[in-house]
Amino acid sequence: MTGHHRARRFFWTALLPALALALAACSHDPNSTFGAHSEVGQAQESLTNLLLVLGAMVFVLVEGVLVYVLIKYRARPGSPEPKQTHGNTTLEVMWTLIPAVILAIIAVPSVKTIFETQAPAPSSALQVEVIGHQWWWEFRYPEYGVTTANELYLPTGRKVNLQLTSNDVIHSFWVPQLVGKRDVIHKDAKMANHLWFTPDSSFVWNGFCAEYCGSSHSNMRFRVFTVPPAQFEAYIAHQKTGPAFTPPAPDTSKQAVAQAAAAPQPQLASAAAEQNTGTWSKDSLPVWTVPETPVPPGLTVNANGGDPARGAQLYKTGACIGCHTIQGVSPGIIGPNLTHVGSRTTIASGMYPNDAKHLALWIKDAPAMKPGSLMPPMGKGLPHTMGAFDDQQIADIAAYILSLK
Repeated sequence: MTGHHRARRFFWTALLPALALALAACSHDPNSTFGAHSEVGQAQESLTNLLLVLGAMVFVLVEGVLVYVLIKYRARPGSPEPKQTHGNTTLEVMWTLIPAVILAIIAVPSVKTIFETQAPAPSSALQVEVIGHQWWWEFRYPEYGVTTANELYLPTGRKVNLQLTSNDVIHSFWVPQLVGKRDVIHKDAKMANHLWFTPDSSFVWNGFCAEYCGSSHSNMRFRVFTVPPAQFEAYIAHQKTGPAFTPPAPDTSKQAVAQAAAAPQPQLASAAAEQNTGTWSKDSLPVWTVPETPVPPGLTVNANGGDPARGAQLYKTGACIGCHTIQGVSPGIIGPNLTHVGSRTTIASGMYPNDAKHLALWIKDAPAMKPGSLMPPMGKGLPHTMGAFDDQQIADIAAYILSLK
């Protein structure tokens, strides 16, 4: 093969990956760490960009010298044996000092950024306790007395200070478009990590666990909703109230039973009503935050709609009350707080949409929907006194839970 053909093949071989990288750079990746929307994220991004530029300069220089030496001093037919040299003090000093200078140049902005981003948050910052569980996230606002799960609401323009602890194994809190990763260590270690930042725009961000924590590590997701201060205050005010649905006292007369059977099913709140409570409208979620996890094959719930009133009674007499909290209804502390679960956009840590179909399937067999889930299958495998609801009862419980706005 001639040198011309070799050069042309090398050109096309190098061009294709370069084009692929260029196209990837032009696309918008909502989970990218670039284009951060907080001061801490931007400081981390600036440091990353600086290190990339410096690293590229060192790479080009070193590889350029290497290629030059390979070409200039390559073996040629008839060339004499090269002179043998043992050691070169000047060269050895140079390749020791130059990396030391480069490392010093890198160290200054790195240490500066570390001190800036690790400094304590001001006392005026919004305090949020983040607790990692296998495999979901709990968010507490201690100054407001509000607890929620898997959806974190934050006001724009105000610093938020996250106190990160774990209820079991080590997790890692990460919202790529807002701020970098931070480990979440067990609360008994007495070394809670902190992370503060100021959201600069209203949006919906994907969050992840970035530390392997068990069989459902990849399913440990959450959403961060950064909203205007007025909307955040409306959200907090609503979260401090009890659940919106209060079932009536049961009337066991035959006439009442017949009337209840003939009555139309209660309608869920509209997107506008959800917005009035400060929550993000399910109809306006960005496409990259809408879950598309497939339902396990063969898992179905065969029911003719759901009755929230019947579901409320079933909830209070089933095993649900031992694990979940609903303000004024049940004091469970093991699973996520369900007081306003109907206003959330997803279930199962962001795996499925929060609708009647997926919620009923989740109640029926959570471990099938999410491998490793600690919630038992309420449609099978339990004694009747603990659960083992039939499909109609599951649909009724799902309707009740969805009504909790």
